[in-house]
Amino acid sequence: MADPTPPIRVLIDNRRAKHEFELLDSFEAGISLLGSEVKSLRGGQANLQEAFVTLKDKGAWLHGLHISPYSHATQDQHAATRPRQLLLHRAELAKLWKATKQKGMTIVPVKVYLKGSRIKVEIALARGKKMHDKRHSLKERDAKRDMARHRDR
Repeated sequence: MADPTPPIRVLIDNRRAKHEFELLDSFEAGISLLGSEVKSLRGGQANLQEAFVTLKDKGAWLHGLHISPYSHATQDQHAATRPRQLLLHRAELAKLWKATKQKGMTIVPVKVYLKGSRIKVEIALARGKKMHDKRHSLKERDAKRDMARHRDR
């Protein structure tokens, strides 16, 4: 019998978010896109580095996601960095709204992926790291890498 969960293919990964922020809770959101944007995303023509999420008008909006214009589209090209609506359940929106009212909390997009035939965005509730936290994370990662090297010898 076939597995009922659709395959997941990561299109864009925001590795910098994991370095800059402490990711506390993650959510899966749908995203409202145009047809040419879907084609560009499937081709890997996007950048998530400067993207952020805002909450307004009873919804979540993704700003700064750069999706390059699709080369084979007609004259109706999409704007590369237009705000795009995220599709979340009401309870998830309420949880995000409540959490972002706390000092230092924000919502960052972590990755864009293809789940079956649908494009999803993983967003995370995050707290910014201080410089010493970043150094500590780098030191831990280097120590793990060194231990793995010595173990493999």
